[in-house]
Amino acid sequence: MQVKTFNAPALRWAGVSLLVGAVLLAGCASTGDSGGNVMGSGTAVTASEPSRMTTSGFLSDYARLKPTSWGDGVECWRAANLDVKQYDKVMIARMTVTLKPDQQQGIDPTDLKALTDYFHDSLVNAFKGQTQVVEAAGPGVAVMRVALTNLVPTGVVQSVTGTLVPYGFVAEAGAGAAAGRPAGSTPYMGETGMEMQFRDGASGAILAECRDTEIGRKYAANMNAGAVGAAQTWASGYLNSFQSWSYARNAFDKWATLTAQRFAALRAGN
Repeated sequence: MQVKTFNAPALRWAGVSLLVGAVLLAGCASTGDSGGNVMGSGTAVTASEPSRMTTSGFLSDYARLKPTSWGDGVECWRAANLDVKQYDKVMIARMTVTLKPDQQQGIDPTDLKALTDYFHDSLVNAFKGQTQVVEAAGPGVAVMRVALTNLVPTGVVQSVTGTLVPYGFVAEAGAGAAAGRPAGSTPYMGETGMEMQFRDGASGAILAECRDTEIGRKYAANMNAGAVGAAQTWASGYLNSFQSWSYARNAFDKWATLTAQRFAALRAGN
């Protein structure tokens, strides 16, 4: 009897082909909220994890950070007298990285630069068309300072191995919730921590502070997005589990979108 073997990438893509096929077929009928991108935005494939939020010393007072009603798990504080209408420009300062020593040793500096550049570009794109992004501080400028405080890449080898186990996805899909992690995550999913601060561009006064830590979800679901959106989220979460830093980029896009939306809402008086 001849036994035929398959390499891991072939099995991986065969296993996800039905998901992608469903998304493509659904996308032919409707583009939904993704602007025509049948794989969706990817911002729903990570989830906030309060127990892993960092206290790096980058922010001024962590005790006053509280969960927000708009941030999907993000904790924030803002000055009681803050009037965002005074700020019609945003400056995105050079990002700071305050990782633990063991994390710094395990991350390629080239990857780190690519990640910070990606986050910066994602923020610029999110503010585009609503608020001018400038290069210098001054009156009317809200200076945004960002620190990456936790970066853990996805264990790609473990992800592939788990996928090759027959019906392994059944156990994996419930592993996150059972271990106190976000539903749909697994122990080898990537993590990304962020602390953010806004300062007055003229006085330097602290206007607001936020923090969050996002964990990737290999088996993500967004049932409130309809059939197309749910399929997009599931397929995107699954495919991203086979790349080391995909979930980090998903988290960056999520934070950029939330930050720009909140800034616009406060400027509008909401």
